[in-house]
Formats: sequence, structure tokens, C-alpha cells
Amino acid sequence: MIDCDPAILTELERTAVQAGETAAEYIRRSSDKVLEIDYKGATDLVTEVDHNSEQIITDRIRTVYPHHQILAEESGWSALKSDYLWVIDPLDGTTNFVHGYPSYAVSIGIFFQRQPVVAVIVELPAGNTYTASVGKGAFCNGQSISVSRTTEMRKSLLVTGFGYHHGRKWEKNMGLFKHLTDITQGVRRLGAAAVDLAHVASGKADGFWEYDLHPWDTAAGLLLVTEAGGCISRFDGSAYSIFDDQILASNGLLHNILQEELERENQVNSRFGDG
Repeated sequence: MIDCDPAILTELERTAVQAGETAAEYIRRSSDKVLEIDYKGATDLVTEVDHNSEQIITDRIRTVYPHHQILAEESGWSALKSDYLWVIDPLDGTTNFVHGYPSYAVSIGIFFQRQPVVAVIVELPAGNTYTASVGKGAFCNGQSISVSRTTEMRKSLLVTGFGYHHGRKWEKNMGLFKHLTDITQGVRRLGAAAVDLAHVASGKADGFWEYDLHPWDTAAGLLLVTEAGGCISRFDGSAYSIFDDQILASNGLLHNILQEELERENQVNSRFGDG
């Protein structure tokens, strides 16, 4: 059991919600403006909005918790050392945002002694605020949420994502995408992992898998899914860390089946290399 005072958790969540919703409101106001765009890579867009959203969040954290450590997508690790770590994605789904595609989010996960204790995901442009504190369940806009009760693959809806680098894992994931599309009601690719995980937590999707995510992509979704009654692991069922290169999330009821399907299909496509 994580030894973190409930009163401290409540205040941490309050601060994270304030920071996330303030950043989300800034992003919402910015959505109709002309954006100055840089390029991290050929198709990996990063805008001034990412940087400004991150600044809003980190400024709020440092005002309330000046000694906490921060890991943020745009600025990386802070120099401070602390039992508390805030992991921030100021705008997950930047490419969607730039193109006006309605699937992006602000994601904030808080860890205490390396364990997730608070999660906040603000889904945009819908404006849904997903929250979770360890041991207290998961919520959307203050209403309790839970994972789906789907028990059969043929009745399930899954989500996944693809990285920008079209290497061996990308090829393997294309094989998984095709296979799982054949045996489920469908697989969706929204382009924002935080949203994908929020949709698993709230029962909109039954499972999610992906390669090559970053810590800030899953730091909040990890706790949100488990507090909603779901399960998260690596593809082989072993314990998941936000620093891992693969993630499998589900409603729990389908987890073993999904593991078997991923492992079986990866063996079939082993010519693409290790994942």
C-alpha cells in the first residue's frame, strides 16, 4: 500500500486539475488562431501552444510544490530530486490539434516514491476532465466511471496508435492491427494515447495497445485505467512501467485473451524483428 496521506492526495489532485483545466482553456482559446509550427521530425509537429501549455502547468506546480520533481514532454527533467514526480504532456495529439481533428488532451500524472497516485486527463475539445487518486476510483467530470464488461473479443472495440518512425515495430503493429480488426468489431486509431486510455477507463473502448510511447503519454492513463477496474501490463503480462516500450491496457476481462492474441500474432510476424 502506498503510504501517502489522503489529505495530501486531495490537494495534489486539486492542484493537478486546476493546472490541467487552465492549460486546456488556453489550448481551447488558441485553437482558432494561426499557429507557429516547428518540426521535431518530418511529421512530428510541435507548436507554440505545446510550450505555452507546459509553462502554465509547470508554473502552477512550482507555485504550490516548489520542491517536487517534474518530467515534461517539451522541457524534460527538472534538476530537483523528490519523492514526488509530476509527469506532464501539455498537449497529447498535437498533430490532431493543428489539423482541427477532435482528439487531443492535457495529461498530468503524479508519482510518489515511483508509484502512481494522482491522474488528470482533460480531453479536448470535448472538455471532459478525467481524474483518479490511488484507492479512490476514477471519475469523469465528477461522475464515477468504470471499464466495460465485455468478455468476448468478437464483441469488443479496441484502440491503438502508430509512432512516427516506420521501423520493425511499426510493421509488427500493422500486422496486429490487421489481425485484431479481423476478430473484433473494430480497431480505432485516434492519435492521442491519453485519450485512448481515458476511453478504456470509461468503457468506450475495451482495450488498447501500442509500441514506443513516452512516459508522459501514459503517466496519467496508467492510474486512471486501474482505478476504473481495468488492467495494464506489457504485452506478455509482466508489470508495466511508463518507461517501457510497449503497453497493453484492457477492461481486465479481456486481458489474458488480448495477451495471447498479441503474442501469437507477433510470433507469426517474427520476421519483422523483436518488439
